[in-house]
Amino acid sequence: MTSLLTPSPRIETVERDTPTAAPMPREKPARLVSLDAYRGAIMLFMASSGLYLWDVGKYFPDSPVWRFLAFNTEHVPWVGCSLWDLIQPSFMFMVGVAMPYSIASRRARGSSEKKIVAHVLYRAVFLVLLAIFLSSNGSKQTNFAFTNVLAQIGLGYAFLYFLLGRGVRVQLAALASILIGYWLLFFLWPLPASGFDYHSVGWKDDWQGLPGWFAHWDKNTNAAAAFDVRFLNLFPRAKEFFFEKGGYQTLNFVPSLGTMILGLMAGEMLRTPKSKWHKLGWLLAAGAVCLALGWLAGEFVCPIVKRIWTPSWVLYSAGCTFAMLAGFFWLIDIQGWRRWAFPLVVVGMNSIAMYCMAQLIKGWIRSSLQIHLGAWALPSLTHIVKPVLAWMNVAVDPVWLNDTFGPITQSATVLLVLWLICLWMYRRGIFLRI
Repeated sequence: MTSLLTPSPRIETVERDTPTAAPMPREKPARLVSLDAYRGAIMLFMASSGLYLWDVGKYFPDSPVWRFLAFNTEHVPWVGCSLWDLIQPSFMFMVGVAMPYSIASRRARGSSEKKIVAHVLYRAVFLVLLAIFLSSNGSKQTNFAFTNVLAQIGLGYAFLYFLLGRGVRVQLAALASILIGYWLLFFLWPLPASGFDYHSVGWKDDWQGLPGWFAHWDKNTNAAAAFDVRFLNLFPRAKEFFFEKGGYQTLNFVPSLGTMILGLMAGEMLRTPKSKWHKLGWLLAAGAVCLALGWLAGEFVCPIVKRIWTPSWVLYSAGCTFAMLAGFFWLIDIQGWRRWAFPLVVVGMNSIAMYCMAQLIKGWIRSSLQIHLGAWALPSLTHIVKPVLAWMNVAVDPVWLNDTFGPITQSATVLLVLWLICLWMYRRGIFLRI
């Protein structure tokens, strides 16, 4: 595979008097480095498992700092948003941003529209199959699950392509149709009858249902959950499917297509010849509008729930992703501060490789380091803190520190190994693409 940073080969042209001379190839569009950095940052955050800060935070229930860290490194139970919840919408959003660049690149290489459409369909199918493969890791048979982020992208990718270059009005109309239609699907779906056994759909005794008409978006009693009971049981399964423990649903790909559409609009704006400051202002304004509309919708229309990708979540999370992309764009493409982002770009340019490694070999890396290097393979705070405590003459048992904070250093070490693999691939121009 050739490096994305390798310049295009020089093409010699000869003038001819006949009209049959081959047209000069269009110049390959430049990469958006801020997008690579954003993608790399999100990918590293995902692969880190939040450095297990959510687990360590349990030892400090009275600390506001640790409560904040713990909250933002795991998913909220149902309604609301944490930083960890923004990982998947960031991926979906960035797919939309990247599409105008990737399609323009293929056109610059001379691909026909038929070949591009065929590649789009191939990519969509491959992403769904890859998601099923990764979801089946450790299972005794194929696990036909479609809530994995790759499957969600694949299910909506072809639809997104046919909105490319259609103009803001058409794209906004498509977005509005998706959000309103999906809201109606849930709102018109009947609520469970009186006396319904909520334990049969995974509710625990401490689970509180949503009030009023917001109950239409409750866990595993909604329209998308009913669809999955029918759809997923069409596939071979070890046992019949009744509900998904986390409440995630296959039909999430429909509203998450709205997230990708907003990313597509951002990508097309960034490819225009407008000034960088104009583009930054547009990103910030779009983010502010989406945040405001998402919050208002969450208060009065439907709850902000990532696990079922409610319309209010589409807008609210998009506001956050617009803001994050704007931050990277300002730092890298406007201020020109690029060196600090190199570790992120290394991962962002090989996001598929990092995602697959994080899903498949993190445990193997951890156990291999322990086998071959022993306790020093995963830096424990016992080794680090013990000499410091002895020098300070502090009588604190460092074993307690290791038991408490050890997951942080251990997960950071595994993450470093994954990053070094990406660096090795980057240096050799190896980039996994679909």
